[in-house]
Amino acid sequence: MKLRRIILPLALLLLAPCFAWGQEQKLDVKGIVLGHLADSYEWHITNVGKRAIAIPLPVIVWGHDGAWRLFLSSRFEENGGSYQGLSIAEGGDHAGKIVEADGSRPRLDISLTKTSLAIVINSAVLLLLVLPLARWYRRGKVAPPKGMRGAVEMLAEYVDDEVLKPCLGEENRKYTPLLLTFFFFIFVNNMMGLIPFFPGGATVTGNIAVTVILALVTFLVVNFSGTKEYWKEVFWPEVPVWLKVPAPIMPAIEVFGLFTKPFALTIRLFANIFAGHAVILAMVCVIFITAPMGAGVNGSMTVVSVIFSIFMFCMELLVGFIQAYVFTLLSAVFISLAKVKHENHNH
Repeated sequence: MKLRRIILPLALLLLAPCFAWGQEQKLDVKGIVLGHLADSYEWHITNVGKRAIAIPLPVIVWGHDGAWRLFLSSRFEENGGSYQGLSIAEGGDHAGKIVEADGSRPRLDISLTKTSLAIVINSAVLLLLVLPLARWYRRGKVAPPKGMRGAVEMLAEYVDDEVLKPCLGEENRKYTPLLLTFFFFIFVNNMMGLIPFFPGGATVTGNIAVTVILALVTFLVVNFSGTKEYWKEVFWPEVPVWLKVPAPIMPAIEVFGLFTKPFALTIRLFANIFAGHAVILAMVCVIFITAPMGAGVNGSMTVVSVIFSIFMFCMELLVGFIQAYVFTLLSAVFISLAKVKHENHNH
């Protein structure tokens, strides 16, 4: 009962601005969903009436005039949307990005965006989870760790026993630091993205630029670790000669396959996280879409929306773990395929 008295007023306080906003104007579901998932130059916290509470982030831009510009993103709002010849495009190819007066992008934009700040925060959270366990073992503790350290050790041992050792065999320890970093980085970012308030809420792994970099690291490790047998299978596979010369059909297919692997890693992680967040936001918006339809319709749809939102949230908790697991598993499999030896190849 005491818990209900605390949670219910807090929920009403958080939702009150949404109810007021939904009554004043038509709800832009697409804008809300894509606005939450898109990157931005500020971190929006909430609305209090018509006032937006947001954390302005530093804008660092090198313009075509050769001058560097450094200021907080709040300067745009304070100066009617434009500051020092820069503005944030509202539409077109550069929508949501900083553009110069002629509508073109600056030479270099290294501004700290919402996603960038979220990566820094989530990386700090990851270090706070992992370093205590490392110190525990460095001190030579014999008893198993408890609490959060025990949970981290359990996850690390699970991934090591179920993924790394079966896939990589004797060379397990060589790639364990990289692959465990993949797992925990993706897992922590997925979990932090489900927290609906600062410093959570940023959909880091729902940003395709982040998943591209993760997949690119796997691509480089796989191909720099490749053995002679691996590259022989790429450029001279064991197929009839007429499939290799004069027209290199099979080598072309194998080379193309080198790039489909990181592409699959990129899209799998990005699409699953992006879609999950989009569905949850869309289900919440149903409450406000049906508000003008009367108390009966709105009340019933609110119950349905809340039930499905809770269900999807629980599913996203599971998906967040599964996607970190699958990315690590596929990376380990791709590395193991590149480490194929002559005897294994013959077998």
